[in-house]
Amino acid sequence: MSSRGDADTVLIERYLRGDVDAFSELMRAHEDRVFAICLRMLRDREAALDATQETFITVFRKADRFAGHSAFSTWLYRVAVNTCYDQARRRGRQAADPLPEGMDRADDHAREAFEAAELRPDLEAALARLPAEFRAAVVICDAQGLPLQTAADILGVPIGTVKSRVFRGRRLLAEALGNLRTLPEHLSDEHHG
Repeated sequence: MSSRGDADTVLIERYLRGDVDAFSELMRAHEDRVFAICLRMLRDREAALDATQETFITVFRKADRFAGHSAFSTWLYRVAVNTCYDQARRRGRQAADPLPEGMDRADDHAREAFEAAELRPDLEAALARLPAEFRAAVVICDAQGLPLQTAADILGVPIGTVKSRVFRGRRLLAEALGNLRTLPEHLSDEHHG
């Protein structure tokens, strides 16, 4: 387990024993990534802030349901994705306006400068038009850079389903962006495995 995973395990155990400060530490450690996932899923800053808050409220109330079968972060991101699905259903899948330039801050925890870069407005718009299940898979694997197995755990589906959703999502994005010709017939998922 990673040192972040070890720290999360200690913090969740402390919180379950009544240490509310431990929950605050967990929240600080994960709030940027949860917000980034919510923003990519919902494409609306206020809705993403609401979903982030709702995610942590849910985790605060239901932390005792975390069984420890996966990393705490996997469980947390699954709660975030489900919260986004719920919000999108409540909003009736209303189209959101593209985010203004500079509103989506870079991920300070990104491993590469490319990962930290904002998405182009045309890519944001194309991503918003993807069916929710494809968008979630693409956001988790490509925008957040999480491994396929982690995405499968977050989404609660087999890894093959994640691969299929990422492939189809990428294909739809390529069609929407007019660059399908440059997309290889088979996409390598080695960097996610």
